[in-house]
Amino acid sequence: MQLHWDIFCRVIDNYGDIGVCWRLARQLAREHGKTVRLWVDDLDSLALICPECAADLPIQRVRDVEIRRWTEDFIADRVAEVVVEAFACELPPVYIAAMAATTPKPCWINLEYLTAEAWSEGCHGLASPHPTLPLLKHFFFPGFSPATGGLLREAGLPPPVQRDEPQTLEISLFCYDTAPVGSLLKALAASQRPVVCHVPPGKPLASVQTALGGNGPWQCGSAIIQPIPFLPLDDYDALLRRCTINFVRGEDSFVRAQWAGRPFVWQIYPQDDAAHHIKLEAFLERYCAAMEAEIAENVRALFIAWNSGHDIAATWQAFVARTPEISRHNAGWAAHLAGQADLTTSLVNFAASKV
Repeated sequence: MQLHWDIFCRVIDNYGDIGVCWRLARQLAREHGKTVRLWVDDLDSLALICPECAADLPIQRVRDVEIRRWTEDFIADRVAEVVVEAFACELPPVYIAAMAATTPKPCWINLEYLTAEAWSEGCHGLASPHPTLPLLKHFFFPGFSPATGGLLREAGLPPPVQRDEPQTLEISLFCYDTAPVGSLLKALAASQRPVVCHVPPGKPLASVQTALGGNGPWQCGSAIIQPIPFLPLDDYDALLRRCTINFVRGEDSFVRAQWAGRPFVWQIYPQDDAAHHIKLEAFLERYCAAMEAEIAENVRALFIAWNSGHDIAATWQAFVARTPEISRHNAGWAAHLAGQADLTTSLVNFAASKV
């Protein structure tokens, strides 16, 4: 039955890594009846997206998930039947040794980063033997096709709702510090429609403060730039569904924007060797495939400019003008993705097949 699951998470991207792991942990517990321990090295980040979590407690139980602080002096008190190593975070050596001494051996899964690249389909589910211990690690790829593990999607997630475009352009801005935020703010200030732009703390707000000075809120032409507190995951999901356009980043908010069905602009996690541009192109190829050619060209241009730090003025107005058509496309895109097995169910079924 593989009742006991351990998920290990090192927080690198502040909220993307822990957002994915927290959603996975609570879905395993709630929908699949698993006993889950979530090991996290940075409880402060988890507490921001899950206010019930106390950052100062080394052990606590929240929403039927046992949350443990992952420290350097790790003690392996027991080994779970399924061990999820999130994003190649490297398990504690003492835990790996305990896994090797356990009979039967646990199902060890490395949960990879999400990619739309075709090669991931061929690598999904492959096993790699440990170089010195009698253990196998399986590589599990989230993705956008049935040949991958799918996307995180909880049961009962409401489908996108088509609606008339409101007069006020409501925007959420979640980005890295390399995004051309100053260019976006100039475009919003010149908007012919009223604009309200919601900016959470961290890199998004710091970028706005660099461009505008002070602490806000700011009035920029017809735009109100409004700082907001960091939201719990479910409240952030509601914001994505409400806004006309969502700027998202990394992995967790990127996936949630697609379930929201609203027009979005994705900033992929930057890599030094510019490999993220290849990943961006791979997603755009899938996402834009069924779009009208003119809209697809504009969407691609805005995504690439946003990820390259270029001026977005030339593409922004055209993108805004086509938000009704993009919304309709995104509703169909979300329905297409929802027709595939969700990531958590795929993980449960995959682990069960390795017994």
